[in-house]
Amino acid sequence: MRRLLFFLVFLLIAAPASARDSLGVFGQWGAFRDPEVPRCYAIAAAEQRGPDENAGAFASVGTWPQRQVRAQVHFRLSRRLAEDGQVVLRLGGEEFALTGDSSDAWARDGQMDAAIIAAMRAASDMAISATDRTGRRFTDRYSLDGAATAVDAARVGCAQG
Repeated sequence: MRRLLFFLVFLLIAAPASARDSLGVFGQWGAFRDPEVPRCYAIAAAEQRGPDENAGAFASVGTWPQRQVRAQVHFRLSRRLAEDGQVVLRLGGEEFALTGDSSDAWARDGQMDAAIIAAMRAASDMAISATDRTGRRFTDRYSLDGAATAVDAARVGCAQG
């Protein structure tokens, strides 16, 4: 229950309430539609390891119908990346080398987005590891409980919107 409360508070902070419609909360993931942009997305906060660890980190899968962008994976990292830092996403037995800058990471292309989402449907958790600007390795971890349903809800939300 405490984790769900943190998740809901995070979502309220992440975007203005008037800018989005809730499509539902599914496990550790939520789905939203932002009719002003328009866009739809599934989102989850990283698991917190300590009071300030992983704060602000989130994973999302977004769709922007007018831009012809569907199911794009995005990660806000808990720390700023090193200039030449590599970002690696681990899902089950699979690894994906992401592209990133500053505090964000993405799949390299639409084909990788699709592969990541397929792996998310089969795994129970995922972890992103990178090196921060001070040279320290860090890992943001996510539960995938509800991820598939939230991604589907976001896709349907934009198809109906």
